[in-house]
Amino acid sequence: MAPGDHTASSKVAVLLVNLGTPDAPTPAAVKRYLKEFLSDPRVVEIPALIWQPILRGIILNTRPAKSAHAYQQVWTEQGSPLAAITAQKAAALQTRLGDTVRVDWAMRYGNPSIASRIIALKDDGYDRIVLAPLYPQYAGATTATVVDAANACLRSLRWQPALRIVPPYYADPAYITALADDLGAQIDALAFVPEVLLLSFHGMPERTRRLGDPYYDQCAVSVRLLEKALARPDLRVEMTFQSRFGKAKWLEPATDTVLIEEARKGTQRLVVAAPGFAADCLETLEELAIRGRALFSDAGGAEFAALACLNAGDAGMAMLETLVRRELGGWLT
Repeated sequence: MAPGDHTASSKVAVLLVNLGTPDAPTPAAVKRYLKEFLSDPRVVEIPALIWQPILRGIILNTRPAKSAHAYQQVWTEQGSPLAAITAQKAAALQTRLGDTVRVDWAMRYGNPSIASRIIALKDDGYDRIVLAPLYPQYAGATTATVVDAANACLRSLRWQPALRIVPPYYADPAYITALADDLGAQIDALAFVPEVLLLSFHGMPERTRRLGDPYYDQCAVSVRLLEKALARPDLRVEMTFQSRFGKAKWLEPATDTVLIEEARKGTQRLVVAAPGFAADCLETLEELAIRGRALFSDAGGAEFAALACLNAGDAGMAMLETLVRRELGGWLT
């Protein structure tokens, strides 16, 4: 903002935030990303004096190459699927909201950072920002750390923009309806009729639930409401958790374990969806669609499909517009 513009009328922006991604599918880029991600005390709740030697001495010297190989299998001409789809969501929301609001996007870890986009918006004269973490279910390691990063940026500013935050929407009718419509259409388009639908959420250490994190319970509510909205009595719906890391006990049942168990007990036709992810990413495109298929097939399963996330499709964007317009109330004429 130019000198003398301090009395200009308010300008409103929306900042969509997703988890993050490396800048490239290379070990060096993945190492930078993992260092930032796994150094967040919200993500790994182990004292830094204990955790940092493990992270720097073991994990960052072994995991990047393996993760880079996984990223290489899903990388696109537009770059990381997560970043590309998040950018598409921002562009689609901009079209829906019109010129009275500026829509931007950021990543909690990696680029573009939350701080860089908040400062850029402020410098462009936007003094009211709706922060939209793209996490339907609240967790300290997801929603809370987005707010932490935004607040850390605000603490560095002499002149702070006003900030509103889109709350978790795990039980919001707009979310459940969007999922039911989108997943239902994808299921109907399959070449087979599935027996089981796994709703796979990103895992969290089990101790986070004991400490009061509502994530598990909010996932369970989403599953119950979605199962009711789908209204498919011949389709068994199960909740699972993926992406376990380390030796600690994680939320169960584990997606990889259930895929094997289902096949071994006779399930032949299975689909998996990830309703906690707003956009397809490594965890859905590689972990579920590639490795998940192999696990199910190798254990005796016949038909498998990994359904797409809401991404920038009409159902998901209608939902996001509803959520954001709600938070924009009173800020737009």
